[in-house]
Amino acid sequence: MGIVAYYVGRAYVGFKSGVLVLPSRTAAVVFCLTLLLLPLGLENDYYLGVLTLASIFAIYAASWDLLSGFTGQINLGHALFFGVAVYASALLNIHLDLHPALTIPLGALAAAVAGLVVGAACLRLRGTYLAFATLAFSLIVAGIIQAIPGAGGTLGVTGVKSVEHLSESPIVRYYVALILMIVLGYIMWRITDSKTGIIFHAIREDEVTARASGINTTRYKLLAFCLSGLFAGIAGGLYTHHVLVAGPSAFALIISFYAIIYAVLGGIATIYGPIAGVFVLYPLMDYLQRSAPEYRMLAVALLIVLVMLFMPEGLITWVRDKIEKVCPRCKLRNIATRRKCRVCTADLD
Repeated sequence: MGIVAYYVGRAYVGFKSGVLVLPSRTAAVVFCLTLLLLPLGLENDYYLGVLTLASIFAIYAASWDLLSGFTGQINLGHALFFGVAVYASALLNIHLDLHPALTIPLGALAAAVAGLVVGAACLRLRGTYLAFATLAFSLIVAGIIQAIPGAGGTLGVTGVKSVEHLSESPIVRYYVALILMIVLGYIMWRITDSKTGIIFHAIREDEVTARASGINTTRYKLLAFCLSGLFAGIAGGLYTHHVLVAGPSAFALIISFYAIIYAVLGGIATIYGPIAGVFVLYPLMDYLQRSAPEYRMLAVALLIVLVMLFMPEGLITWVRDKIEKVCPRCKLRNIATRRKCRVCTADLD
């Protein structure tokens, strides 16, 4: 019991000093706990399905932010990674009868390889040229897959099996997607908060200076493409085993643009911003689709315009800046009510 109490105490101290010290981190924990406890008071399976898809697209949107938000490699064809994983997971499941526990990571691996190929082909491109090259790759691969025998053509393929027949258990399917979203979101955030994340930032701000400083920018750009493809691939594998079908719509331009919209709405270069953006926008779009479909796109466009006008860095970033301060000396964040930095004791006012 003494050992257990010791580790529980250490965990509490770490939680108090690392999470409760900032309102934004506390809000993230409360948000995750709310989603974990939500099925206890939510009896409607339809809403669980909406939140399950929101969790999947949250992983997808965060993976775009990892590449484009942090590294500055603007990707207009992010649906390529999503669609490759959708088809890879579905075909492995249908033709080789592999369990989804294997097809999802294998599909993610295929998406990571696609990221490596696209990244290697686009190494010398920047800005608009890079953006349109990634878009072209997505369209080319979509056309190739539709022409492959056995891929279902324009209709796609059906008969994908769910994880242990989770189509009959929406609560379990919800928890699978939600827990993966929380874990993968945390991993992506830790990557961006590490030395690798600092290098990603440096490449985004000035790649020439980063290279002159001795950073192998080629390696880190390829790493960013691979990691982004890997996480987007996990989202694609989850998606195909949720909807039980794989079709060309997985490569649709709107799928790529949704990742950008979610990131812009929540806050680019934050990881948690795109996740929050999905949970704000996706349920809203679903509600408008059912209640007022003719005004859905108008309402969404109006919301995005208002956010870009009054909160140009994103909704979540705007809220965070209202409740926290950045120390001018050590650059750490502090709660807005503090007068002195919690680490270096510098004046915050």
